[in-house]
Amino acid sequence: MKAALLVPIVALALAGCATPETRIRTALTEAGLSKPVASCMADRMVDRLSLMQLNKLNGLKKLQSKKASQITIEEFVKRTRALQDPEILGVVSSSGVICAIKS
Repeated sequence: MKAALLVPIVALALAGCATPETRIRTALTEAGLSKPVASCMADRMVDRLSLMQLNKLNGLKKLQSKKASQITIEEFVKRTRALQDPEILGVVSSSGVICAIKS
């Protein structure tokens, strides 16, 4: 009985320890970007955006309409425009281009 309760508690504790970069990488992947591009973009974005802006980006995973790894950078930038934050849009655009070339 105690072991059954311990598993969810440990899982919740570990989820709280996730870094902003990890959360953004996960959100980008869930939004449909490939893992290499999402990882590269998350690394760049955490250095350039505030925590509030990163939280806005985290909400984009709710907009997923395609299977993971089947969204283009262009489509993701279009989704980002809906946030109506020019700084986020600039960082996402530049990071997307750089990371797409690297990957």
